[in-house]
Amino acid sequence: MKVCLQCENFFSSADWACPSCGYQPERLNGIEAHASEFAHGGGGFKPEYFSELSRLEAGNFWFRARNELILWALRTYKPNAGAFLEVGCGTGFVLSGIARACPEIALNGSEIFLAGLFHAAKRVPSTHFMQMDARRVPFVEEFDAIGAFDVLEHIEEDETVLAQLHNAIKPSGVLLLTVPQHPRLWSASDDYACHVRRYTRVEIEQKVLTAGFELLRSSSFVTSLLPVMMLSRVLQKRKTKDFDPAGELKINAALNKVFYGLMMLELAGIRLGMNYPVGGSRLVVAKKQSA
Repeated sequence: MKVCLQCENFFSSADWACPSCGYQPERLNGIEAHASEFAHGGGGFKPEYFSELSRLEAGNFWFRARNELILWALRTYKPNAGAFLEVGCGTGFVLSGIARACPEIALNGSEIFLAGLFHAAKRVPSTHFMQMDARRVPFVEEFDAIGAFDVLEHIEEDETVLAQLHNAIKPSGVLLLTVPQHPRLWSASDDYACHVRRYTRVEIEQKVLTAGFELLRSSSFVTSLLPVMMLSRVLQKRKTKDFDPAGELKINAALNKVFYGLMMLELAGIRLGMNYPVGGSRLVVAKKQSA
């Protein structure tokens, strides 16, 4: 069901014209814009970074392995999902993986910046995209599953976002999250990415529970590479003037292959039921209770 962001009326229709007040979102470059004031900027990320991200992420071990983890979690915890929304979909890399593996799912992607949606629409043309502020989601009980992958750490009002996502998920629907972990790993990379926090396990789990969800799974990942991450952070602090924001995505091909293999071993452990206590990132899967 849709929600009019002007008068807060709930309605079901094929278009976005509110039957109560007549309001409908404007369209920017052919995309419905629910928060047009933020479409070209406004904090949380650097829109100009999307072009380089789109070029590099498909070959990078971390993005590839995270996609495998997300696909496993979606298939395991919501195998019958009919409608999926990715909030903060960026260049559409996650959605492209889901589209290939699960063509039966109706995919939707939202992003606050139009620059990201330009790349996403080219990458996954079968997906319905919208420009949207995750702090004001224009849906209620609409989706079987919602994903937000490395998004919450960019937003000061993360608790507001979680409450909005809870409203937008159908009863018994599932929320999938990944977030960066361990505040002590904070580095120039976090500053450049416009992060406002790295989470502790307790913090992210408590915020998910407070939003009304039931935790199904919570595990660290990028565990085997934690020593490498720690070393990288130390070196960054010594070379702050020479910081290359894309450096972590441009790694030696052999190392890239080794790191991907290590993360696949981690995924094998997660599939067997292991929950890793530490790691550079955390996966959280939660369920909205049925009415």
